[in-house]
Parts: sequence; structure tokens; C-alpha cells
Amino acid sequence: MLNPRQIEAFRAVIVTGGITAAAQAMRITQPAVTRLIHDLQYALGLKLFAKRGARLVPTNEAISLYREVERQFVGLERIQAAAQSLREGRAGTLRVAALPAFNVGFLPRLMGRYIQERPGLDVAIYGSISSQVADWVISGFCEVGFAQLPLEFPTLDVELLPIAAQVAVVPEGHPLAEKDFLGPADFAGEPFVSLEQTTLLRYRIDAIFSAERITREVRIETPLSMIACSLVAAGAGLSIVDPFTAAEYAGRGIVVKPFRPTIPSEVAVIWATGRFRSALALDFVAMVRAELAEPVAA
Repeated sequence: MLNPRQIEAFRAVIVTGGITAAAQAMRITQPAVTRLIHDLQYALGLKLFAKRGARLVPTNEAISLYREVERQFVGLERIQAAAQSLREGRAGTLRVAALPAFNVGFLPRLMGRYIQERPGLDVAIYGSISSQVADWVISGFCEVGFAQLPLEFPTLDVELLPIAAQVAVVPEGHPLAEKDFLGPADFAGEPFVSLEQTTLLRYRIDAIFSAERITREVRIETPLSMIACSLVAAGAGLSIVDPFTAAEYAGRGIVVKPFRPTIPSEVAVIWATGRFRSALALDFVAMVRAELAEPVAA
């Protein structure tokens, strides 16, 4: 019966050109290589090498056999390379879901950097409202998600990300664009682009203006910060949006200013409870945390 070690020795002799070099490549003794070649010839009933002085020269039969052997070894080497890439986190599949604020530019930019070091990685990014993101993660359609809190799903593990504050956005050239930061009084009587009433952020913003007894002229409502920013750039009014979306539109017809008092943007990483977390997903989440930490602290 053929022995895989015999095949390995045969290939090593062909590739390296001799018994000595083959022994070094296989990290065994020269007599051991000679014995493996002898046993292989006996098992196959073929003469694979002929002596030419001090050298072994492969026969025609050996050359033909080598072609078949090389196909096998190339396949094995590809499997080994693929396994190594998986171990080192350079290959595999990663499916991520995120709320729209993250997907405007922040998350795709990070993913672009992430995959540059992992050429064998297959990625899918999905975006929707936070409840849909949660459903995708719970069902296993996506491995990890980024969602706005609060979320009432008992089958989720929720890990809060560094908190970023909401920001004010005003059209370029507006008098308020010259101020260091904006407060509720700055919005008195100004046309305002508001998020729709179904969002928690809308409730928090309205509560602050109500407490200060400041009246805004709410002219337009929209569910998405990106639409609000586009409307502000078009001169439809002022708005208060998440910092991730605002950063994408800064310099494109809008000016971004800090808003006081602070309105936190509570975004969390969500995982399905009890489900395996891949090294790829954990590494990517760590990258997101690191990206958020420094600007938020500042």
C-alpha cells in the first residue's frame, strides 16, 4: 500500500534534485529518504530514478507520475493556505448590520480599511432601522450589529459604544455658523428640520426645547439624519442630528456645531445571545471602538 510519506519523499527528490536536499527539506536522514523511495518503487512496480554518476535522474515514468502528484500537493497547499488565512483572520465571511447613521460613511470607511489587510475576506453590510438590525442579528442573518438604544430584545447581548453627542447643523453662510456652539435659544423662531416623532432622539430634542420654552418653526420632518442634512444644505432650516451623519455632510452646504446641553447618541454593538463570535467580528468591533474612543473623548 502507498504511504503518504513515500509520496512526499518522491516529490521532494524531484523538486530539490537529490536525496541530500530532499532529506534536508523533509528534516529526516538521507537513508530514510532512500528507504521511502525504494519502498515506493516496490509498491508501484516502477523504476522511478536512474543513477547518473552521483546523481539520481527521474525516469519518464517518474516525470509522468510527478504531474499527478503535484496536482494533489497543490490542492493540499491551497487547503493549508486557506486554513492559515482563517486562523490569522485574513479570510472568511463577515456579515454586519448597522443603523443608517453608521452606514452613511463611517462604517464603510472602516470596513474598507479592515479588508485591505484581509484579501480573502468576504463582507456583507446591511443597513436599516435599529429594530430591523436586531432582527437580522437574532436570526443569524448577520453576525453582529450596530443599533440605537433602547432595544427590548431578551435574546440580544448589548454592549454600549463610546457615547457621541448630537450636533447642530446650519446652512453655510448662516449667522449662527460663526458661533462656537449652539444652544436652544439660538433656534428661537428659526425654521427647523425635525426628525419624525417615532424616534427617541426627536423626543429628547423636543423635551430640551420645551424645558427652555423655546419655540421653533418645525417646517419639515424626516426619519433620517442624512435627509435632514441635505435639507439644511438646501436652506430649508436648521437641525440637530447624529454626529456620524453630520461629519459626512460637513463642508457640503452645512456647518456642524456642538449643541448644548449635550444630547447623547447611544449606539451599541449587539450580538445574538449564546451564539459564537468569530475572531473577524470581534476584531472589527474592536476597530470601531478604537475609532470612536479618541474623537468622543475629545
